[in-house]
Amino acid sequence: MGTWWSSRDGHGQKQCSGRLWHLNNAQLALRGLKCAKKTSPTPLHHQPVQDEVYLMCSAGIVHENVKMGSDGESDQASGTSSDEVQSPVRVRMRNNHHRRISNEDINKRLSLPADIRLPEGYLEKFAMNSPPFDKPMSRRLRRASLSEIGFGKLETYIKLDKLGEGTYATVFKGRSKLTDNLVALKEIRLEHEEGAPCTAIREVSLLKDLKHANIVTLHDIIHTDKCLTLVFEYLEKDLKQYMDDCGSIMSVHNVKIFLFQLLRGLAYCHRRKVLHRDLKPQNLLINDKGELKLADFGLARAKSVPTKTYSNEVVTLWYRPPDVLLGSTEYSTPIDMWGVGCIFYEMITGRPLFPGSTVEDELHLIFRILGTPTEMTWPGITTSEEFKTYKFPRYHAEPLVNHAPRYLCFDPMKRVSAEEALRHPYFRSLGEQVQTLADSESSHISSSMPLLMEGGFYSKSHDTWPHSFFPLQGSVVLVPLQKNSPKA
Repeated sequence: MGTWWSSRDGHGQKQCSGRLWHLNNAQLALRGLKCAKKTSPTPLHHQPVQDEVYLMCSAGIVHENVKMGSDGESDQASGTSSDEVQSPVRVRMRNNHHRRISNEDINKRLSLPADIRLPEGYLEKFAMNSPPFDKPMSRRLRRASLSEIGFGKLETYIKLDKLGEGTYATVFKGRSKLTDNLVALKEIRLEHEEGAPCTAIREVSLLKDLKHANIVTLHDIIHTDKCLTLVFEYLEKDLKQYMDDCGSIMSVHNVKIFLFQLLRGLAYCHRRKVLHRDLKPQNLLINDKGELKLADFGLARAKSVPTKTYSNEVVTLWYRPPDVLLGSTEYSTPIDMWGVGCIFYEMITGRPLFPGSTVEDELHLIFRILGTPTEMTWPGITTSEEFKTYKFPRYHAEPLVNHAPRYLCFDPMKRVSAEEALRHPYFRSLGEQVQTLADSESSHISSSMPLLMEGGFYSKSHDTWPHSFFPLQGSVVLVPLQKNSPKA
């Protein structure tokens, strides 16, 4: 189901049958009665000019019934009231259109799902009130039309089971009366003096513009005095629940499919300068088709250009990169790629890679496995006051991991990007067609992408995993890592 926001394109000129009118009311008034003697410009598409703009020139007074707003949608001109009667010619011509409006026409016009059930008599009412389909629709009419269908109303959704509760919000499983499909209802409590939490505002503002098959869809927003309800598409479980259900022993083929979808959704975000900043298995949702989607954009931010400093109190501890752990507030898309590497390892081995309890403990775990950073592995680290404060022992990298995965490089600039990772030979077995899918197309349209049945494909006793399971800088073998001792 599409969302109901309109995008702004910055154009505010009035268009008349294919031509731009640059004359404002003052210029036309100076012409006086000359305006009545002039013929209207010939339309490019041979349509009567009255069908687009109704001009009445009398004693130098000009009335315009249509104005193109700043977002390219028609609206009432500022010089006329919203109740002004429109041109009889225009109304008559609109009603004489022989093309019959169908459900498909309305779905396309309002970006609605194909399976939506429209109210009885809505087709006829929409045909009477809507402008011709080749003309823009005003924001006010669009909102009124969606409200009449049932969007923005609590009664449109049936609340079922409670799925979870957090500090600011409670999530329920629900059902839409419009489509009979399951939905997720995220109820955000509104404080009388504080209003909506900033996380909710960020989530709404970003998700309304992020339209991708591997990003959760925001269907609707319902605002009341006490609650802000976000209506999302429903997905059966998150990646953490999925791993628990298969005993933390995932099929390697399924690991590959989930990683590809994670990278695909993340690459889309990064192309649009959006940082997720909270990647973890609990925020990756999976439906019964095996489609994985990024969710919970409450900590996400649209990255500004030039670089702006951000908070370092982001990303769940286990998936937070060392530069942010050490207090960095100047970061970009590599902040998410560290989390991808941690999630990849967790899917393969069934356990988290760096399960620290505090910031210092987290850094110790990272350095024990990857080695204490040096000027060679992380330029500038030895001059970091935060790094020197902790006085870390000198750890060697694990002996069987002679090259750290490019997801897990200390230096953020050396981490692999999501776009680059998608083109890694590791995904070659999925077929070339998955690399050329449109943003709205699911990778599961490819016959090479079905999930395998989980359940004991690989034993926990396995000591090694082929290097193709984990893209590295060199051809090395990644093994379950053992604790290392500091260098004497």
